[in-house]
Amino acid sequence: MFNHEPDGYSCPFCRLVAGGEDEWRINTQQDVVRRTGLATAFIAPRWWPRNHGHVLVVPDAHHENLYDLPARYGHAVHDLVREVAVAVRETYDCDGTSVRQHNEPSGNQDAWHYHVHVFPRYAGDDLYGTQPYPEFVSAEQRRPYAERLRAAWSS
Repeated sequence: MFNHEPDGYSCPFCRLVAGGEDEWRINTQQDVVRRTGLATAFIAPRWWPRNHGHVLVVPDAHHENLYDLPARYGHAVHDLVREVAVAVRETYDCDGTSVRQHNEPSGNQDAWHYHVHVFPRYAGDDLYGTQPYPEFVSAEQRRPYAERLRAAWSS
């Protein structure tokens, strides 16, 4: 329902969930911070200037948007979003978190697999008044954030 995924779409989130690497090395297995069996959380490759290391949470099955998302995956994603928000708050020394999700091009969706953003927030960061960096950040830049989050769950 209300799908915009082009024919032949090769989903980078599905490759990551399946244990593969992104063909452009945008997402790598080192970015994955938590798996639950129905949902996966990983460090996002696109960052905002004052909100580095934000996390994407995706259902493990391919569903394009909220309209198509079965309840069991929605619950799994939401539960993992909560876990991620708590871990981000505890490990990033931020002042809070923001969670957002987009549907369809007019809703600002540009990856055709349902996903939820979990942003670390800082006083005066102007998240909603800024644009993301034009290029993806490197795996090396993402690594410390992934390590901090994984450590939060292993302790």
